[in-house]
Formats: sequence, C-alpha cells, structure tokens
Amino acid sequence: MRKTGIFFVSAFLILIIGFAQDYKGKGRVNGFVYDEGGRPLEGVIVRLYYVDSRSGYEVKTDASGKWSGVWLRSGAWDIDFEKPGYLPQRISVKIKESDKNPDIQITMQKAEGQTVSEELKSLITEGSRLYEEGNWEGSLQVFTGILDRFPEADIVKKSIGDIHFKLEQYEQAIGFYQEVLEKNPDDLETMISIGNCFGNMGQGEKAMEWYSKIAIEEIQDVNVLYNIGTDFYERSLFEKALEYYIRAVELKSDFLDALYQLGLTYSTLENYEKAGEVFKLYLERDSDSERAGQVRGFLDFLKKK
Repeated sequence: MRKTGIFFVSAFLILIIGFAQDYKGKGRVNGFVYDEGGRPLEGVIVRLYYVDSRSGYEVKTDASGKWSGVWLRSGAWDIDFEKPGYLPQRISVKIKESDKNPDIQITMQKAEGQTVSEELKSLITEGSRLYEEGNWEGSLQVFTGILDRFPEADIVKKSIGDIHFKLEQYEQAIGFYQEVLEKNPDDLETMISIGNCFGNMGQGEKAMEWYSKIAIEEIQDVNVLYNIGTDFYERSLFEKALEYYIRAVELKSDFLDALYQLGLTYSTLENYEKAGEVFKLYLERDSDSERAGQVRGFLDFLKKK
C-alpha cells in the first residue's frame, strides 16, 4: 500500500506585517480554513508575509472559509492564521508566479480551557521550526519536553503523533492520536491519520474501518480524498475508490492525479464511456506531460471498445 503523508502546520506565531509593496508580483493562491469538525471558519485573519522583503498584508476568510492571496511574488511566504477562540497557526509555502499554486487547507483547533503562555508559545514555535526543517527527532524532543513541563498542554499531542508518523513509528502515533480523540471525538483529521497509520502498517482492514467512520461529504481536503481513494483502489475496491475520486474532482476540477485515477477506475470497471470523458477532461488541463501521452494511448484503446 502506498504510504500516506501528513500535512503538518506550525502551531504558533503571529507576525507584525509591514505594508511596503515589495511583495507584489503576479502570483495567486487560494485557501480554506476549517474547524476540527470540518466546518468552514469565517472571519479568520490570514496574514501573508513575503520573507525576502519582510512585508505583506492580511485578508479574512468568508462564510465558506475561503481566502485568496493575490499579486504575490515568487519565493518563500509565511502565512499566519488567527481567530479568537482558536489556537493560531503558521505555515511556510513557496509561491510561483508562472504556475498555478495548489490550494491551502488548514484545520484550526479550539483553545478552550488552554492557557498558552509566552514560554509555551516559544517552545511550540521551536518544535514547529525543527519539524519544518525535517529534524523529526529534534522536534519530537521539544514537543515531548513540553508535555513533561506542561502536562495540560494537550495542544501538542497531535503534533507528537504527526512526528511519530514521519518516523514511521505508527503504533506510537496511534496512541497520541487516540488521546486527541478522547478530547475531540469529532476530529476528522485525526481519524484519517489513524487510518493512514494502519494503512502504512499493512493493516488495510483496520485502515478502512477508520476511514469508514467519516462521511465522504464531510471531507474537504482533496488530498485526503485522493489518498483514501487510492487505498481502496490498491485493495481492488474500485467502486469505493470511485466515490472518493469523484468527490476530489468535484472539489478541485483541475486535480490531475485524481482525474487520472478516476479515468483508470472507470476503465477498470468497464465504464468506457465515462473513462473517455474523464481522460478528455484531463487532456484539457494537461496536454504536454509524459502522462498526457499515456492518456492519449488510453483514449486510442477506448475507441476500440
């Protein structure tokens, strides 16, 4: 089974944004912010900070949780997310002016009953920095140290689970994810993470058991939908795979990997008409790549059916 990845975001840091225009370019990026139940969050302050010029600006999410950043220069950007009652988050991304940038999806955790001291914020920032640098062991040491010093800091348990996942220590990851679910039983992202752990351990039945706990319409992350669909596909559960690929393409019509797999799944199910329709859509969005050549070959084959 193909190993499934975890999307990790930093847990803290609000930047003071300068308003010089040195960040301006031709790039654009869209994003969505959800709560732990997968519901869109309106009014989240999104601060976009261009690292090279130390400048940027802020926007807010709308009723669908969507925000857009426009006129962005190519290069490294830090993006902060802040909303009263929720723990702030920060991510770092690379923006391209010449290509379409992928949508950014963020889940914000409620801060109910959690006091975040300046010392704790500093430690979380350090652990997150090490994670982003790929220093999993160092990041794990910082976050487990936080729990030793601040036993009430449940906010770091998801991060510790994610680090164990990166280290392929799946049983330990599951243990921390289950602790997260004890406090937040409707946390869809954590349920998916447990399913991913079992999948990567080769326990497909257990993985499917966890994935099946989540209604497909509640999943907004197209990458998660794609990964679940691919898990089903690799287990030859093609009808189930089809549902997830269709949902992924509904949410993101130019998701090339999902379009490609959707076409293959229709073809495997001998629905050649639908397979042809999907492959034609694929070529409308990608006509020059090596895979586009494969898609043309599939279409030639389907014409004979």
